[in-house]
Amino acid sequence: MESVIDQAFAAALYTEGDAGLDAGASLLAAAPQADAELVRRGEEFVRRAWQRGWLPADVVRLVRRDLDEHAAGLAAGLIASEVRRYDELPPRWRSQLDELPAAPPAGRPDRFSYASALLALFRLLLALPAIEPVGPPPGAAREALTRPSVAGEPRMLTRIRALLAKAEATGYPEEAEALTTKAQELMARHSIDEALLAARTHGDRTPGACRIGVDAPYETAKAILLDAVASANRCQAVWNSDLGFATVIGFAADLEAVELLHTSLLVQGTAAMTRAEAGQRAGGRKRTKTFRQSFLMAYAQRLGSRLADGTARATAEAESDADGGARGGAALLPVLAARDLAVTETAEQMFPRTTTTRVRGATDLDGWTHGTEAADRARMGGRARGIGR
Repeated sequence: MESVIDQAFAAALYTEGDAGLDAGASLLAAAPQADAELVRRGEEFVRRAWQRGWLPADVVRLVRRDLDEHAAGLAAGLIASEVRRYDELPPRWRSQLDELPAAPPAGRPDRFSYASALLALFRLLLALPAIEPVGPPPGAAREALTRPSVAGEPRMLTRIRALLAKAEATGYPEEAEALTTKAQELMARHSIDEALLAARTHGDRTPGACRIGVDAPYETAKAILLDAVASANRCQAVWNSDLGFATVIGFAADLEAVELLHTSLLVQGTAAMTRAEAGQRAGGRKRTKTFRQSFLMAYAQRLGSRLADGTARATAEAESDADGGARGGAALLPVLAARDLAVTETAEQMFPRTTTTRVRGATDLDGWTHGTEAADRARMGGRARGIGR
């Protein structure tokens, strides 16, 4: 059995081109007795991905991008079976596992196609580079896998998610603005409370990190939007354009805020872009790609500007509350400054060498105008969440 798999792997995984895949798939298709061992080998490849810093969502996202949805399902099946060997999993893993796509049945649509798809997946998994870890791998010491729960987190996150879901669903811009502003105010209060609590108890002094997918098309505009949201929430974002994700560094409560708000603003912006584009098409316009690119670029840059403008006011208001004892009497600005420094130091340790990218300018005036207007409707009001970078 192993000799058949080894021959198939030698033909398909360590040579380039479709001919090798076809040869390896033919060998495996004729050896159904090798199926169990083939899955076990696949689990080993997945395990290597964890050791190289990858998370389940990262693997599935890259497989979907570079191969197809069927391959993403195969990867999800291997991930689900591989993680059964662990008694405990790192933070964030459970939610990622819950969102994995369904695994297709083994041997479908036929044995050759199934083997060919698996070998193509294995070839990709073998080529995964090592990336910066954003948490412990499964199987780490129990202490590393345990993240202290944030006081009041479940109820707060439930309220925030509900507000943002309503903002995404409504067709009325004013209502979406009010709902998003309220959600951000809850995030801001929660974040400041957590910062002051950590300062008093000498806890949560080490920033963490998470990865957020930045998918094509228009990934540059999406990365700019994510960077704006991260900066406003006292986090830093580093975009890896080749692998299609950004790593966000910050404290736990702020990372939650970035994930929630970025997702919601992207949904709101996409919906607004679709509506604006429909109006343009009704007027006989056909330049869809340039309109969308310019729309999202304007949307991202306008939101970034508004978030930055609101930061000083929100911080000053919170500092006034702290001085008055409303939040325990701790001096807020030194606390936030210390956390900013910790985030910067962590980001520099994780990414000692970064580069800047020249952003291609927007070329569609109508798209830019509509994107700016959409950003104004999704504005954050007087609520930004800390000291900008």
